[in-house]
Amino acid sequence: MKNKTLTTWLTFLGGPLGLHRFYLHGLSDTLGWAMPIPTALGIYGIQRMQQFGVDDALSWLLIPLLGFTMAACALTAIVFGLTSTEKWNARYNSAAAPDARAGQTSWLTILAVAAALLGGTTALTASLALSFQHYFEFQVEEARKISQ
Repeated sequence: MKNKTLTTWLTFLGGPLGLHRFYLHGLSDTLGWAMPIPTALGIYGIQRMQQFGVDDALSWLLIPLLGFTMAACALTAIVFGLTSTEKWNARYNSAAAPDARAGQTSWLTILAVAAALLGGTTALTASLALSFQHYFEFQVEEARKISQ
């Protein structure tokens, strides 16, 4: 039996590491093993920015990978949390009754959805702001080089 509330929290908190994929599909899930790659690259970008400063071009290319992965996992958590009991049990608990307890929505599920909405929006907005800021700064600097 796959619990919807646990899956929603795993997706929000451990989604960038693929924990929800392993919980739902087992350790042989290829996408679950691929999820830590952009997460690790984004963390490496943060470390590079701390080491080399905000002008490091590689860091501003890598950091949004972490933010977009976190935002995608938050969106997935919202979808999981808002899935109806019948659809959840039909997909992940097919041997159980359509109204089995594992697929029911509780207050903890709603709290996970609210947290995912807040965290995902923050991660997406921050990633977009960082990306656009550095992109436009780069464009201005290149235009300045051309004009001289």
